[in-house]
Amino acid sequence: MNLHEQIGALETGVDQLIQAFTTSRQQVEAASSAVEAAAAAVEAPIETAETTAEARAEPQEADDAAADEKPTLHIERPSQNEITMTIGGKSVTLHPSQVGQLVEELSNARASMEPEVPPNLPAGWRFVSTKNPVMAVQKQSNGDRLLVLRHTGHGWVPFQFSPDMVIQMYMMLTQK
Repeated sequence: MNLHEQIGALETGVDQLIQAFTTSRQQVEAASSAVEAAAAAVEAPIETAETTAEARAEPQEADDAAADEKPTLHIERPSQNEITMTIGGKSVTLHPSQVGQLVEELSNARASMEPEVPPNLPAGWRFVSTKNPVMAVQKQSNGDRLLVLRHTGHGWVPFQFSPDMVIQMYMMLTQK
């Protein structure tokens, strides 16, 4: 490594140190501000044990009342390509890829919850069907078949079938 390369490496190292110091300093300043705000909030005069107990009871009652109220979910669709979800007064806007990620995460979580999804179609169930979906099939090492269908709303949905179930499905689909 020649002298110019060594100087360049040192300059890069110094730049990284300056950046790390600046970031650390900002974090320390933010923490100091938080500590000062907390200290200002705590600087209330201590009176008697009785008033202190009353002061403690009031926030507890407010917390109990808040705990009794469950946050509600509100969903809006401000435009075709976004959904706004509001839970307990906090809103977030999701775009198509984020909605897909949410659907996948919810689906994975729901698969392990009880009670299970009902075994029969519920009366009045609303759905969007995908006509002639794109599909992929893979043979598994145990003889099962993995069928993955692309639903327009749910995304790629995988199903695994035993050889017996594949025969039953074929018979159902070819019945007249």
